[in-house]
Amino acid sequence: MGDSKEEVKRIQDVASVANATDTIPADFIRPEDERPGLTTYKGDLPQVPVIDFSIKDDEKLVAQIYDVSCKWGFFQIVNHEIPNDVISKLKEVGITFFELPQEEKEVYAKPPGAKSVEGYGTKLQKEVNGIKGWVDHLFHILSPPSAVNYKFWPDNPPSYREANEEYTKYLHKVEERLLSYLSKGIGLEENELRTAVGGDDLVYLLKINYYPPCPRPDLALGVPAHTDMSAVTILVPNDVQGLQVFHEGNWIDAQYIPNALVIHIGDQLEILSNGKYKAVLHRTTVNKEKTRLSWPVFMEPPEDMEVGPHPKLVTDENPAKYKTKKYCDYVYCKFNKIPQ
Repeated sequence: MGDSKEEVKRIQDVASVANATDTIPADFIRPEDERPGLTTYKGDLPQVPVIDFSIKDDEKLVAQIYDVSCKWGFFQIVNHEIPNDVISKLKEVGITFFELPQEEKEVYAKPPGAKSVEGYGTKLQKEVNGIKGWVDHLFHILSPPSAVNYKFWPDNPPSYREANEEYTKYLHKVEERLLSYLSKGIGLEENELRTAVGGDDLVYLLKINYYPPCPRPDLALGVPAHTDMSAVTILVPNDVQGLQVFHEGNWIDAQYIPNALVIHIGDQLEILSNGKYKAVLHRTTVNKEKTRLSWPVFMEPPEDMEVGPHPKLVTDENPAKYKTKKYCDYVYCKFNKIPQ
C-alpha cells in the first residue's frame, strides 16, 4: 500500500544521509528569495499576538480576535482549557509513531492515486520548480465521526486512538468559541459563521508534520510559504522553533509558548468574510540539531459545501471579492496551482 519505493524517498531517510555528509540534495535548496538564512527578519519586530481565552468579557475578546484576524490572520491562544496532559499525550503518541521502523509506518502510506490526502506521506502537492519540503507527514480525519477512517490511525502506540479522541473532544469547545467570536466580529450572529463552514459536519483534518534535523537549515524549508485552505487551523507544535509568519513585508518567527494553541485564519474565512479576515501566509523552517513536529488540525467545510462571501456582508458598496464554489473544487485548484 502506498507510494512505490522508486517514486518516493522519505525525508527521514534523506536526513540520515544528509546529516552524515553535512550536505543536502540540490532538490531541497530553495531559491535565494525563499532561503530562511537570507529572508528571516533579524531586527526588532512586534511579537505575534497572544489572546487570553480566560478573559470573562466576551465583547473584549470579540474585539481583540477581530483586530488580530484582520491585521495578522494569526495568533496564539492561552488559557484555552485544554488540559496540558491531553496535549502532551497527543504529542507523545505522534512522536512514537514517527519513531517506528520505516516498514511499520509504510502500512499507513497514502494509497497511490487516492483522492483523499489521508495517510502517511512525503509529497503533498505539485512542487513548484521541483523543490521539495523537508518534511514527512501523517494525515487523518478526527471529526465528524461519519468521516473518520480508522485505517489511517496508527495501531502503534496502542494509546494513539484514545489520545487523539480525547484531544478532539476538547478541541470542539475551542473551535465553537473561536468561530462564535469570529462571527460576531464581522457583524454576524454568533453561530452564522460556523453554519457557513459546515456546522457539526465541519471536518477536522489532523496533519502531523515531522521535520528531521537538517544540516543546512539556512537553505531549506520544511513547508514553503502558503496559506491554509481551511476555514481555520488550530495547531500545537513541539518546543523546537520553526513557524514563521509573513507580516508587513517581513518573515518573522512565531515565538513558542508552551501549551498555547496556534491559530491560522484560512482561505475559507477570508472568503466568507469577503476579505475582512486575512488568511495568514506562513512557512516552516528546520533545525540543524533537533527534530521539529507540529500537529495542525485543519477545520474545513465538507467537500460538497459551497463557500463564498457571506450574503449579509455583500452589498452594492461592498461587492463580492471572491467566487462561490464547492470546497472540493477550491482544493483541486489550490493543489494544482490553478488560479481561483
